[in-house]
Amino acid sequence: MGNRRLLFLLGVLAVYYLLFQSILVPYENGNAPWSSLPQNNERIRFSSLHSTPKYFTVWNPPAVTVSGFSNSSAFVATVEKVPIPIVQYEVGQSKKRGIHNDEKVGLVSEWNYSDEDVFEHGVDRNDVRSLSEKKGVEKGDGLEVEGVGSINLNATLAKGSKIDFSVKQFLETKSTGASRLVKNNNIDSREHDGVGVHTSHSSTSSTNLTSLKNSPQKNIFSVSDNNTAVSIPRRKMRCMMPPKSRTLIQEMNQILVRRRASARAMRPRWSSKLDLEILAARSEIEHAPIVTNDKELYAPLFRNVSMFKRSYELMEHTLKVYIYKDGNKPIFHQPIMKGLYASEGWFMKLMEENKHFVVKDPAKAHLFYMPFSSRMLEHSLYVRNSHNRTNLHQFLKDYTDKISAKYQYFNRTGGADHFLVACHDWAPYETRHHMEYCIKALCNADVTQGFKIGRDVSLPEAYVRSVRDPQRNVGGKPPLQRPILAFYAGNMHGYLRPILLKHWQDKDPDMKIYGPMPHGVASKMNYIHHMKNSKYCICPKGYEVNSPRVVEAIFYECVPVIISDNFVPPFFEVLNWDAFSIILAEKDIPNLKQILFSVSHEKYLKLQLGVRKAQKHFFWHVKPLKYDLFHMTIHSIWYNRVFQIRLR
Repeated sequence: MGNRRLLFLLGVLAVYYLLFQSILVPYENGNAPWSSLPQNNERIRFSSLHSTPKYFTVWNPPAVTVSGFSNSSAFVATVEKVPIPIVQYEVGQSKKRGIHNDEKVGLVSEWNYSDEDVFEHGVDRNDVRSLSEKKGVEKGDGLEVEGVGSINLNATLAKGSKIDFSVKQFLETKSTGASRLVKNNNIDSREHDGVGVHTSHSSTSSTNLTSLKNSPQKNIFSVSDNNTAVSIPRRKMRCMMPPKSRTLIQEMNQILVRRRASARAMRPRWSSKLDLEILAARSEIEHAPIVTNDKELYAPLFRNVSMFKRSYELMEHTLKVYIYKDGNKPIFHQPIMKGLYASEGWFMKLMEENKHFVVKDPAKAHLFYMPFSSRMLEHSLYVRNSHNRTNLHQFLKDYTDKISAKYQYFNRTGGADHFLVACHDWAPYETRHHMEYCIKALCNADVTQGFKIGRDVSLPEAYVRSVRDPQRNVGGKPPLQRPILAFYAGNMHGYLRPILLKHWQDKDPDMKIYGPMPHGVASKMNYIHHMKNSKYCICPKGYEVNSPRVVEAIFYECVPVIISDNFVPPFFEVLNWDAFSIILAEKDIPNLKQILFSVSHEKYLKLQLGVRKAQKHFFWHVKPLKYDLFHMTIHSIWYNRVFQIRLR
């Protein structure tokens, strides 16, 4: 009996000991004697950590094939100062978001960030997602790294908590050939080619991190008490992948009709008699006299030529614009007149020189112009290869705050009567939020990047080669003397152009589809020669939805074939693009020749006539002419304001 009681007491003590160990394991550095490695699809939750532990153990599950670890079945991360209330550690298969292995392209990440944090630069346009723009970490905010091999790590922050910890030892390998990622440096998103996420803190420390020598997932994640960063191998950029959603031209027409039916601008904080003038102009435009035969305007080019003509007349008679003098060169008041982004520069120059529309007294203005150059903003402030545009965004935010504090006009409407003209690809990101309600004339008119049909204006991207003579080499062969059915030549920017070449390069003698042409004057003249001798000029999107080929095709009287989902064509609110272009969905590339051959000869002649008639609306002039590109731009800004205005 005594032996039985002794054995019973020992068993009870063993059970209590095991329970005690099970409580301590998540908090202390060690394994329980009964412990085994987690199996696939298990989930281990570490509940609220009210204390500040010095260590915790992270298991390396058997599903991960990694060499270079020590003999221990677990690797240990030594963590200090970890006030993280909830930590979830998941073992399972990769999820939709996060990092996953792709047999074709290697390690690919699919982080579900908002579009505002996405950007590209040049050929190397790497994506950077930054949390540094947020003012604080709120309840429910999380830092999530999922699917590294078969490991999922999910950390969620409770209200009032901050990430403030340093890693002294993480993934230390036995091999001396392992590469060292960071040594005694604070981690910043600009140091990585992949995705960077960081939140700043006051404390500082050094971080040492070694990679896994033989693992394809070398840069898993790293954290610092000065910055919390996620370093991920280079991923597929947004501009190299098809869009997640597509808005075709038919849907854009429906959106425009809906937004014309109801005003969407912010209601002004106090009334102004100038608002009544715009409202009266709207009534006159809606009841415009019917135009039957106008010598200056080709009616098929317009959605409603009568409304356009009356609106243009009222603009000339009524519109007054105030230009803010604030801001220093070169970002402000210094136009670029040549090259790919010349449209914003020409408008700035001609607007600031204009004496008909511009007034010196802001109290007399219907619209307010913020004269900055998005191209010079990038040229002046962007740190090359940093993959971080936060300072550009912040610069324009500071400018907006300045004029809203100095003047009363921005605050009256929330910026709804203010406008900007920008042609750089980054302009949608740079002007987001703080200029959200402004009228934006953008070359990058992408509905998935915040472009608002009916309020914003799609600005033509005109490549200007000569400041003295912007219309150099304009024109082309007559319709019956164009032997080439379709022509394209250009760099392989983006995901769509390689698809075009895959289907049509060297596949058909009627389809002159090429890659990049050699550099030099002879090459440029050969390019122009092909456009002048082609019936259709293919205008596929590049990194962004817009392309200068649309305007080039019109210059050389070649019917543009626009292939770019989500792209809003220039002056969409007034022009009927079906009268002088063909707009196709990206999925139609394999049937491109069949579609072009199906266009009857009579319809082609009408399209080509429409291109010739539309030319004057896409020309810049040293001295602006009626209905030219300058006046079409200011008119579309005026027109959208007229149909979006709301009264108090």
